[in-house]
Amino acid sequence: MEDVKIPVHLGIIMDGNRRWAKLKGKKTIEGHLAGANRIISLAKYIFKKGIKYLSIYAFSTENFNRSEEEVSYLMSLIIKFFNEKAQELNKENIKVVFSGRQKPLSDKILNVMDKVIDLTKNNTEGILNICLNYGSRLEIIDAVNKIIKDKVQVNEENFHKYLYQDLPDLDFIIRTSGEKRLSNFMLWQASYAELYFPETFFPDFDEHELDKALDEYNSRNRRFGGN
Repeated sequence: MEDVKIPVHLGIIMDGNRRWAKLKGKKTIEGHLAGANRIISLAKYIFKKGIKYLSIYAFSTENFNRSEEEVSYLMSLIIKFFNEKAQELNKENIKVVFSGRQKPLSDKILNVMDKVIDLTKNNTEGILNICLNYGSRLEIIDAVNKIIKDKVQVNEENFHKYLYQDLPDLDFIIRTSGEKRLSNFMLWQASYAELYFPETFFPDFDEHELDKALDEYNSRNRRFGGN
């Protein structure tokens, strides 16, 4: 019996919250709430599977171009989410880190981020990397600026240290809702990642859907540029 291949680092672009809400005749904000609740159940299941790193694309720098009402709600939801879920994440032994620029996030959001980072910093079940106010091009630019400031000779092996988080490259990226693009998500880390685009909207992307995705990953032959 062959060993089952499990990704070390899984990335999820959680797309389709708004379309899920529209399809069900709900408000947009209800779709975002359903998506936020899905993160917790998925994260717990993913780490129990033996995956060690999970990066979630929660809010991109481009998302600030949405309506003022929607952005304001999303910011409030982020604060509410971590105030309510921090203890649950800690109980599950999950370490939380963040990737993204701090500006223009409010002090309230930065404070709640700092609290959950501090609360979970010693946890070992898995690392949940929340990409918040994140854009991969900006991440690379910020890394290059740090390198220039430090006046160091950089190569592929140590460039990771200058990114927002020093994590292994992505093995597998799932983008829900059927959209087939990365949308500026962890481009450096995604160099040889396998890609999977289920039609399911993120609020409906449950453990069964994840198992189907992992079965697909297991069937892939990763060659990393070789034959």
